[in-house]
Amino acid sequence: MKRRTALTAAGAFGVVVATAAPAHAAGRCREQRQGALTRGADISGLIKNEDYGAVYRRADGSRADAVAILAENGVDSVRVKVWVDPADGYNTKTQVVELGQRAKAAGMDLLVDFHYSDSWADPGKQIKPAAWASLGYEDLKAAVYDHTADVLGALAQAGVRPSLVQVGNETNGGLLWPEGRWDQLEQMAGLLAAGCDAVHDTAPGAAAMLHLAEGGDNGAFRWFFDNAVAHGVAFDAVGASYYPYWHGELSGLAANLNDMAARYGKPVYVVETAYPFTTGDADGFPNIVSEAEPVAGSPSSPEAQSFWLNEIARVVRAVPNGLGRGVYWWEATWTGVEGAGWDPADPSSGNAWENQALFDFDGKALPGLRTLGTL
Repeated sequence: MKRRTALTAAGAFGVVVATAAPAHAAGRCREQRQGALTRGADISGLIKNEDYGAVYRRADGSRADAVAILAENGVDSVRVKVWVDPADGYNTKTQVVELGQRAKAAGMDLLVDFHYSDSWADPGKQIKPAAWASLGYEDLKAAVYDHTADVLGALAQAGVRPSLVQVGNETNGGLLWPEGRWDQLEQMAGLLAAGCDAVHDTAPGAAAMLHLAEGGDNGAFRWFFDNAVAHGVAFDAVGASYYPYWHGELSGLAANLNDMAARYGKPVYVVETAYPFTTGDADGFPNIVSEAEPVAGSPSSPEAQSFWLNEIARVVRAVPNGLGRGVYWWEATWTGVEGAGWDPADPSSGNAWENQALFDFDGKALPGLRTLGTL
């Protein structure tokens, strides 16, 4: 997830876009139903929410496990982030394995999202884990490979085979700063390559995805992926964040996804999107998006969640050659439960996102969940 104020490599830093030739390596994504999209939900905050008392209900009000409710509504994949050593002990290998097992038991697939940090990584911050703080570039490459392989190996031992693995999160400006920052292109590519190699070595059949924010910014995407190709990074899929209130018109998203698919011959996904169902606040912590109309003419409402899901799915489905593959709602289960705040180092922090979950303030599934499951 990316705030509007975060920087992008090509835009804010004035980097010249590369002009590497397209690469058409075969993707490793599993076969999908003809014309169907992956219908995904990021549930990274679910276990912490549950531990602090969250309750989830079906649309009829009956209580049930959140993962079961997602599956019942047609969601067929979950996305789960992994941090290295977060202060609160959540979003680690332990929770990734647990959620992967729960998803598998419910008949769903798994996307693993490596941040390579102890907390949030996005275009405005890519902070090395504390345990890696003193490592030089070569040792950082080894740490990326070993950490990626360790988590994926634990999933394999648990009988869970992810189909998608993100090597970095919203890496518009690189990762593991300063060694892998945008202005250290060879080192940035080397770190990404180490993660992709670990995916291919440890989770055969999974696609190694590279993921950027600003899904409508074609210049940033071309700069990043042209450089990845030029430096031999063996990625298999392109992931984009697209939030309608931050990332521009749908036409920009469509143009960018179409260009990515044509230029690199890889499957493309919107792996983060969301929209508020209310301007209300459940926990007293200011919401990150609180406007009555975050997009002009589109009031915060349950109906708007469904509208944007359908519109984004229409864009993804229209990507040529069947390369538009899926849509994921970000933090669908992160409701406003006291104690389950955003900052792993601050137990008093609140949740700025609960008005964009796919469950209301009573934990009841919203219509948007059913929309997601029927895309």
